[in-house]
Amino acid sequence: MTAGPDTFVKQRHDAPPGFFEVEAAGLRWLAVPGGVPIVEPLEVSPGRLATPRLDPVPPTGSAADEFGHRLAAMHNAGARYFGVPPDGWQTNGYIGTIELPHAPQPVEPVDSWGEFYASFRLQPYLRTAYDNGTIDGHQLEAFERLCSKLVAGGYDDPSEQPCRIHGDLWSGNVFWCADGVHLIDPAAHGGHRETDLAMLGLFGMPQLERVLRAYNEAHPLADGWRERVGLHRLHPLLTHVVMFGSAYVAPALAMARKYD
Repeated sequence: MTAGPDTFVKQRHDAPPGFFEVEAAGLRWLAVPGGVPIVEPLEVSPGRLATPRLDPVPPTGSAADEFGHRLAAMHNAGARYFGVPPDGWQTNGYIGTIELPHAPQPVEPVDSWGEFYASFRLQPYLRTAYDNGTIDGHQLEAFERLCSKLVAGGYDDPSEQPCRIHGDLWSGNVFWCADGVHLIDPAAHGGHRETDLAMLGLFGMPQLERVLRAYNEAHPLADGWRERVGLHRLHPLLTHVVMFGSAYVAPALAMARKYD
């Protein structure tokens, strides 16, 4: 297709395998009845993704309320297990420009969120950072203590079932439009709903407290969820360690030690 003024095109001639295809699969998977409007993939190829162009407007309280309610509905659409990729996709995805591991296929999925989070959201990036010399052995041990606690179920809540999450829900991927919030650029998978909520505030977001209050009205959050925000932010911090280097090691390490 030829891009027009109403079309937004992302292109990358050196895109790794599936880079735009998994994004398009995630956009389709997240578009559920009653959920947050998701930008629609119009065209996808190995080096290109076209979507409708969105026109931003200033955030409002009413739009924040609606976003919170709709985000809960999107999460409640569910996922078959923690780490499951979006429908139509079987291999790994991407967060930013680095690979995002899903739970193994066709091996049996992991049994708990803690095991998934440790094995597929923390340890792959810890290994990369250690192999690159960005973290040393003593720092790695501190991170591994937390991973062991996660695998042992230290932060699992059996009442929390796998949710359909955006996976990279920082404020830059929340687009405020005249007809409400639209979401872009997902790293979609079956995950913990607190992960999306923690990401919303990672770099600051307007109307955040109204979004969270509306979300909690639609699907009440478990006790202590605010104390776990940092735990869910550790994964994006580690991806920043891998992508941008040692400047992110200290905050990531402090976060890990808080929860181990």
